[in-house]
Amino acid sequence: MIRVWRIPFSTNVERVALALGHKGLETEWVDVDRLDRTAVVEASGQPLVPVLEDEGTLVTDSTAILEYLEVRYPEPPLYPRDEARRAEAVVLIDWFNRVWKKPPNELERALSVEERVEKRIRAQVEELERSRDRFEALLADRPYMFGDEFGVVDCAFFPFLKFGVLDDPADTEPFHRILVEHLTLDGAYPRLEAWIRRVDEHPRAQ
Repeated sequence: MIRVWRIPFSTNVERVALALGHKGLETEWVDVDRLDRTAVVEASGQPLVPVLEDEGTLVTDSTAILEYLEVRYPEPPLYPRDEARRAEAVVLIDWFNRVWKKPPNELERALSVEERVEKRIRAQVEELERSRDRFEALLADRPYMFGDEFGVVDCAFFPFLKFGVLDDPADTEPFHRILVEHLTLDGAYPRLEAWIRRVDEHPRAQ
């Protein structure tokens, strides 16, 4: 059975939960205290989650885990079968990880060290808020981020973009509070909101 180490409310863990649920894979979850990552370090040699173990194989990093699951359990697919489309999906996720995630990560770092430089924060906020227009446009002619069917791009994007609509009061993670504050859709992005609600209906590994 697949085992995954997780902490509460982790966006990167939810990426993997969506992928596991899509593939119908039974999963044993190992819950870890956010402030005590000893179990994760002992299992993988580093403190970040998710960490996946599958019959002795350890995989860290949510994107690497998505790629591993696709190779190890190819049905039903997360990635497009067409090689060119698959390459596009990989590039899109790389952009999301390196470019889109930078503003909220920078905001979290700025807040955590009380580095409230207004100009810097405002620039990151504006970039984050403008990103909603890009996603709304991306969904202009399709129900999912990368086409007509649920796939790996949806797994990668949803745990972050969902905060435009979905807000769990029990989730007090500062990074997520930033996303709630600056991604709220307020009815102005109907396609993005519909996509969030559509993906939220997809199964997650329990």
